Amino acid sequence: QVQLVESGGGSVQAGGSLRLSCKVSGNIGDNCLGWFRQVPGKEREGVAGIDSDGSISYDDYVLGRFTISHDSAKNTLDLEMKSLKAEDTGMYYCAAFHCRTEVVRYWGQGTQVTVSS
Repeated sequence: QVQLVESGGGSVQAGGSLRLSCKVSGNIGDNCLGWFRQVPGKEREGVAGIDSDGSISYDDYVLGRFTISHDSAKNTLDLEMKSLKAEDTGMYYCAAFHCRTEVVRYWGQGTQVTVSS
């Protein structure tokens, strides 16, 4: 059984940094891993993802500020967030999804990030 458990959210002032971590348990097969963000009233949107071959992609809005990394030994997926903006506020979810169709197969429970201006 696959479980994704996020940690590391919190409150920070604009310009600050946070690091999110996702502990992956179980076999996700050849699915991709990534981080999604959701704000009230809107759908979850992709922030960053990493393919099974190590290829990385970012949403344009976070490019240059966020860094996604996967530690295969610890089986954790991290998201380093710098130069945070108020617009980055939201619930952040770790997910395992089909790499080609981007259909999410497993979700974590989410961790809240609040950036005050």
